[in-house]
Amino acid sequence: MAAGVLQRAGGGLARAKSRALSVGQLVLWSRGFETSSNRNREDSWFKSLFVRKVDPRKDAHSNLLTKNEESNLYKIQFHNVKPEFLDAYNKLCEDVLPSIHADKYYPCELVGTWNTWYGEQDQAVHLWRYRGGYPALTEVMNKLRQNKEFTAYRKERGKMLLSRRNQLLLEFSFWNEPVPRDGPNIYELRSYQLRPGTMIEWGNYWARAIGYRQQNREAVGGFFSQIGNLYMVHHLWAYKDLQSREDTRNAVWQQEGWHEVVYYTVPLIQYMESRIMIPTKASPLQ
Repeated sequence: MAAGVLQRAGGGLARAKSRALSVGQLVLWSRGFETSSNRNREDSWFKSLFVRKVDPRKDAHSNLLTKNEESNLYKIQFHNVKPEFLDAYNKLCEDVLPSIHADKYYPCELVGTWNTWYGEQDQAVHLWRYRGGYPALTEVMNKLRQNKEFTAYRKERGKMLLSRRNQLLLEFSFWNEPVPRDGPNIYELRSYQLRPGTMIEWGNYWARAIGYRQQNREAVGGFFSQIGNLYMVHHLWAYKDLQSREDTRNAVWQQEGWHEVVYYTVPLIQYMESRIMIPTKASPLQ
């Protein structure tokens, strides 16, 4: 009888121990789950500090940033010239490009043409404007195919080039439209490759920032790409010389609010490039 009592007691203790272990494991699992959930919530909250909140848009970014009523389209061309042909290349452009600019038969204008002074060497940069947008661009291209002088120009130019590329651009609504100006001036083309999805933010900041950069009429034009390298921004500035550029850029840091623009726009940039350019004789921007 005593042995039976001990056996039953031992069984009860074993069952109790088993239940205790199960409950303990459940508690530990539950606590682990709770800790994991808390950690996930904390991680989500922490990450939310760095996730950019963007309001949904029901229109293309280009329509929100441009001067829609004017519908100007720009083309920027970068030609890398064989060093020994740079002078001949410039002379060839002087003989042909101004005639297209002045001919009312072509709905386009040569805004400026330069050689890069500091930056990529032996490089020519041309900026064209097409009033009327893509239809004007198409019209010019079709007419130039029938232009024997231009066809000969392209053939001769091809012998002088190492490479070439272009982009189609729209102008920001808050920048001045580039207009001819007297020289002599040097020009700085600052090109920014933005992170995808940040063009609206860039435009919002620079719509305020451009007011800081009008003191010496240095702001010439601001553009963003539509075809070519996307999320690319180009800012074009004019200065009397390199020292004037340095003085002008230093002075803007004394204006309240400029440092905030720099602080908030730098994270939007993947990389940036600066070219100091000299106008050629054919350029309306001197």
